[in-house]
Amino acid sequence: MAGNQKKIGVLALQGAVREHVNAIETVGAQAVVVKHVEDLVNIDGLILPGGESTTMRKLIDHYQFLEPLRAFGQSGRPIFGTCAGLILLAGEVVGYEAPHIGLMSSVVERNSFGRQKDSFEVKLHAKGIGEDVAAVFIRAPHIVSVGENVEVLAEYDGRIVLARDGQYLGCSFHPELTEDVRVMKYFLTMVEQSGEKYCKSDQL
Repeated sequence: MAGNQKKIGVLALQGAVREHVNAIETVGAQAVVVKHVEDLVNIDGLILPGGESTTMRKLIDHYQFLEPLRAFGQSGRPIFGTCAGLILLAGEVVGYEAPHIGLMSSVVERNSFGRQKDSFEVKLHAKGIGEDVAAVFIRAPHIVSVGENVEVLAEYDGRIVLARDGQYLGCSFHPELTEDVRVMKYFLTMVEQSGEKYCKSDQL
């Protein structure tokens, strides 16, 4: 089992790292806490966790992660951005002149569902994942629009909250804060299916 076990990293500069580690291990993959650029070398997929996107961007710049993260995604390995991670992953952020990592063909708006005190949990239909998927929204962004090749997987209150652009998965909510690991299983399948499309030794 260990030889075929996929390694999924969690960018551990700020945010909900431990919760993602637990979810990764629950679905049978190996979790890798990514604190240094070198940690990207031997992982098969990466999660950009929720947190505070402005703070995370400052830390990404401080530790010189920006270009290695872009190279990681462009190598074909999947990246899953949740909440603040979605903002980092988006190709455009409303009100900002430039994106952060900017890999996913989507426009994202921050803080679309109220403040921290307005946090809530709902059940969503998620295409390809299932019915009644548990979704926790905390100061969540939403996806305003997507590119022509992006598949919308879930909407809530008329807003796109889960979408896939090739090897990129963007999510407004926090599946890692529930016991429902179906979104993480979906991401693991993306990682498994991407395995033969890249060579880790050639890319970060």
